[in-house]
Amino acid sequence: MSRTTSRVLWVIAGVLLVMAGIVCLRNPGAALTSMTMILGVAMLFSGIVDIVIFATAHNYMAGSGWFLLDGILTVLLSLFVLGNGWFTALTLPFIFGMWLIFSGITKFVNSFDLQRLGVRGWGWFTAIGVLLACAGFFSFLSPIASLVAMTTVIGVFLVMQGIASIVRGCFSGRLWI
Repeated sequence: MSRTTSRVLWVIAGVLLVMAGIVCLRNPGAALTSMTMILGVAMLFSGIVDIVIFATAHNYMAGSGWFLLDGILTVLLSLFVLGNGWFTALTLPFIFGMWLIFSGITKFVNSFDLQRLGVRGWGWFTAIGVLLACAGFFSFLSPIASLVAMTTVIGVFLVMQGIASIVRGCFSGRLWI
């Protein structure tokens, strides 16, 4: 897979995540089950993009194992979200929090691999990783939130995850060895 294709896929995944976040922010009264569908599809696409990029470019990319781990965890959580609508609606804050914590930690750890390799812009991944992990932790603090508050929080988190994917796409030229 070419560098351009990888960049485009990451940016598309990021745009979809940002769009899903905006939908949640614009329609706070939306049914919880539709939110789980939006979340599940956005997470599935994001995870598949990470796995495909790992499969085609792992020999040429710095820290590619972390991309694979992030992709696998994202796909597994998305399948759980898509397959268990009613259960997911009840446990959405916990599932979403786990995803953000796992994704944030992998981005955080990956940033130090990038620093060790002398990649410029590695600090962005550190900052985004910390923000995502903190956001995931905070979603565990108040699991019984109103629908409006939940859609707002989820919308903001999806936008953050989308921005992380877009930043990954923009910096992917620096990730190749």
